[in-house]
Amino acid sequence: MPAILRISGFRFFFYTNEGRPLESPHIHVMKRGDEAKFWLTPVVKLARDDNLDFRELRTSAEIIKQNQVLFLEAWSDRRYR
Repeated sequence: MPAILRISGFRFFFYTNEGRPLESPHIHVMKRGDEAKFWLTPVVKLARDDNLDFRELRTSAEIIKQNQVLFLEAWSDRRYR
């Protein structure tokens, strides 16, 4: 699970072996071992939260929105390798 971005203690990444068929574009975020998953399209939206607090979810969502193009490009590169 290579990191796409590390910022403010958050690590944003994809799992390289996610299910078949592949899900819609999304990004995982981890901080202190706690994790969340966000959909990237059509808008950034929380898909699942495993123990990040509200402030961390809000902050990570803002970082994802600011880097949405980067994450979508990384998703496309990962998917077609």
